Amino acid sequence: QVQLVESGGGLVQVGGSLRLSCAASGLTFSIYVMGWFRQAPGKEREFVAAIDRSGSTFYADSVKGRFTISRDNAKNTAYLQMNSLQLENTAVYYCAAASVGGAYSVARFYGYWGQGTQVTVSS
Repeated sequence: QVQLVESGGGLVQVGGSLRLSCAASGLTFSIYVMGWFRQAPGKEREFVAAIDRSGSTFYADSVKGRFTISRDNAKNTAYLQMNSLQLENTAVYYCAAASVGGAYSVARFYGYWGQGTQVTVSS
C-alpha cells in the first residue's frame, strides 16, 4: 500500500533552518504531485508548497523566498527546505501525494498523506 513517511522535524530557533523529507513507497513516485501542508494547534490545515511531475513548484505567499520544495525521483523522496523560520511556522508538517494535476493548494485534492512531523520554532 502507499506510504508517506516524513522526517526531519524538530526544535529550531527563530531564524534557523530545517529540511523535511518525505519518503514514498507503494506508488509510481515520479508521476505524482507532492505537496506539503501544515497544521498549527487550533488552526486548520494549510497549504505550504507543492511540486508537480515536471518539477514546477507552487508556494503559499507566506513562505515564498524562504521555503523550497524539491523532489528526487530516484529516491522516491520529496523535500522541504525551510529557512529563516519564524515562530508562526510552528506546526505539524504533512506530506501529501496526488495522482493528477489540479488544485495543488487544496487538501482534498491529495489522496495520500503522511503521519506528520512536528516543527517547533522557539525564541
